[in-house]
This record gives sequence, structure tokens and C-alpha cells, in this order.
Amino acid sequence: MERRELLKLCNVFILGVAFMSLFTAFQTCGMIQQTVIESWAKNHPGSGNQTVPNAKSMGYNSLAVIYGVFALSNWVAPSVVSVIGARFSMFLSGLVYTGFIFSFLHIQPWLLYTLSGVLGVGAAIIWTAQGSYLTLMSSKDTIGRNSGIFWALLQCSLLFGNLFVYFEFQDQTTIDDHTRTVVFWVLGGVSLVGSCLFLTLIPTRGITYLSGGEEPMAINTEEKETTQAAGPLHALLSSLRLFITPDMLLLSICFFYTGLELTFFSGVYGTSVGNSLVLKNSKALIGIVGMVIGAGEILGGGLFGLFGNRTNTYGRDPIVLLGYIVHMACFYLIFWNIPGDSPIQDGNPAPALLQNSSEALVIANAFMLGFGDACFNTQIYSLLGDVYSDNSAPAFAIFKFVQSLAAAIGFVYSSVLNIYWQTGILMVFGTVGALSFFRIEQKSRKAAGYAPLDADG
Repeated sequence: MERRELLKLCNVFILGVAFMSLFTAFQTCGMIQQTVIESWAKNHPGSGNQTVPNAKSMGYNSLAVIYGVFALSNWVAPSVVSVIGARFSMFLSGLVYTGFIFSFLHIQPWLLYTLSGVLGVGAAIIWTAQGSYLTLMSSKDTIGRNSGIFWALLQCSLLFGNLFVYFEFQDQTTIDDHTRTVVFWVLGGVSLVGSCLFLTLIPTRGITYLSGGEEPMAINTEEKETTQAAGPLHALLSSLRLFITPDMLLLSICFFYTGLELTFFSGVYGTSVGNSLVLKNSKALIGIVGMVIGAGEILGGGLFGLFGNRTNTYGRDPIVLLGYIVHMACFYLIFWNIPGDSPIQDGNPAPALLQNSSEALVIANAFMLGFGDACFNTQIYSLLGDVYSDNSAPAFAIFKFVQSLAAAIGFVYSSVLNIYWQTGILMVFGTVGALSFFRIEQKSRKAAGYAPLDADG
């Protein structure tokens, strides 16, 4: 491997470790925040009854605000990234994540919702910058490998954060103030470390210089340099033009499904498990569920990303098909194993449709959720990095727009619909989403010399 490629690979690892640290904090926070808020309201009945009448849905509402603003902000995120660059965009956005996590040290509804909105903007910027930067560090030959490396490192966040939560929440039916304070001080500190790691990424000019390039200024591969010349308005218009192309509209159905299942595995499933009194030590089980979801994500990212050159021999659609089958089986089993009202009722004593809910099945379903999600997301990243390599920032912004819009919708209905309706919705959109991906993948493989869909052309 030549020096330039080695330096780019080093940057991919730094990028993955930075996101792993940042999302160790945020994904853990998302999984436990509804449970934490409900416990806080019980510990402070005056606060819960007078100023937080919606404590039972406040965590879901916060996440809905995040993803709703996230969706809208994706239209301007490419413009921001084009002006200030990917590295600095990710650093500033990371600080916003850190502030949101620290807000749980002193829960106030107005502060939580305000920071949720600000975080939505930061999330759009950080993910657009990440997609653009990952594409910049990759070629068509390495995009699958690099996507897998990034995905596996990112999902390690589910292991470490939830392992910590598992030990902290042991034998607690209600999360006390001391435990909440310890958890969010630690998560906030980890988030801050991740934010600072973005500043250690080697700039493109530095890579050119260190690899013995003749003239760094002659290498015009930095997306900031190519898009900044056209300006932020051009970046916005490019995103809009790309979004209305037939292939991107069709792909958006698959993007939408990934947003709905993101809502389910990142916020709803853990809350449902924690609320189910038919399961022993259900609050601590949230941590186990999160870790096992992460294990599924890591295995999927490794198999279909790190070893993508071998597993993608027959294209991307067999991997998405595998993810679809795993998810459909998972939703069917959850339908039977989890009490119906558990997403919306804390301390739910009602039994599931199965006579005895199985903790082993709860954990197996968590693994299936993570593995299936990795199947979909690694192939979406690979497809976008391949087909839209010359227009990566708008393409990833559209992906995150549709995904986060679906996640916002999912968190809105999660506070009112039982587990049966939610799994049914996921099965319908999963089927249509997988079919839409197959259509685009087959088109890209059949057409010899398939040209990237350029919004400007």
C-alpha cells in the first residue's frame, strides 16, 4: 500500500474512533433518555405533575425534535460544509452533542427541547461532513472497505456505553438522581473527547505533502475546495436537483425505512424492554439490549464492509435481501414476545402474546435488529459512494434528510402506538424499501459503464 493510501486509511480510522467516542455518549443517551426522564418525574413529583405533564413522552418528543430539525437542516448542511470544511464542521457539531448530553444533569423541559433543536442542526452538518469526508478518503475500490471500517467502529459505541449503563442500572426499578448524574457526567466527557479527535484528522494537503506530492495546491481533491468556489447556494440547488431525479426518489423509500427502524432500535425497543415487568431486572436489561444491537452492527459492518470485496461478489442486493429477511423475522418475534403497551407504559405488568416472555429472545432480537441495520446501511453507503462519487455531499445529505424525517415521524407515533402497530409499519416499509434498493442496484450493474447521476447534468 502506497503512503498516500496508508495516510487516508489512517484518517478513516481516526474518523471512526471520533464517531465511536461521540456516539458512545449520544446513542446511549438516546436509548435511556425516555426511561431516565420517567424516573426523574417519579423522583420529583412536583416537577413531574406541574411542569412536565408529558413526562411519559418527553424523551420521544425530544428525539422527534432532533430528527425533525435534522431532516430540514440537511438541505443547508452541504452549504455549511462547503464554507467551513468537513473537519471543522464535525468538531463544532460534536460540541453541540456534548452540550445536549450535559443537559440531563439538570433536566428542564425548555432546555431539553431547545438543545434538541440545535442538535438537529448539528447532526445534519456532522453527517453530511462525514459522508463527504469518507468519500474523499476513498476510491471506488476502497469505499466498501472504508465504509465497513467506519461502520464497525461507530457501532462499537453501542457496546461501551451500554455496558456502562448495565452496571449503573443494576437492580434499579427507578433511576435515582445520583446514578443519573454519574452516567451523564461520564457520557458528556466521552463526547467531548470524541469532538476533539476531529481536529487530529490529517488535512488533504498534509496527505499530499507527506506522501511526496509535487505541489499540494495542485491537488484539487478536497471537496471544500471544489464546492466552495461555486458557493453555498450552488450546493443547495445541487441537492434539490439531485433529490428529484427518479433514481434518488426511488432510493428514498429505502432511506425512509432505515429511519423508521433507527427509531425502533435506538429508542423504542430498549424502552419497551425496560418497561416490561414480565422481564427480570428489566432496567439493566436495556444495557444488554444496546450491547447486543452493537454486536450485530459490528458483525454486519465487518462482514459486508471490511470484507466487502469478497461478500459483494454478486452485488449489494443479496446483502440487503439478507438484512430484510433478518428484520422481518425479528419484527415477527418481537410482536409475540414484548407486551403490547410497553413502548408507552412504564412498569407495564401485562403479559406478551407468548405465555412467558423470553429474555433470551429479547437478546436474540436485539442482535437481529443490529445485524439487519448494518446490512442495509453498509450497502447504502457503498452505493452512494460509488454511484454518486462526484456529487457525494448532496447525496449523503439527501440520505440523511429522508432517514431523519422518517425517524422524526417514528418517534412521534412511538408515543401513542403499541408494539403491534409499530412492528407492522416496519414490515410494510421494509418490504417496499428493499424492493426499491434492488431496482437501483440492478440498474447500476446492468448498465455497462453506468454513469453517476449528477444533479448538474
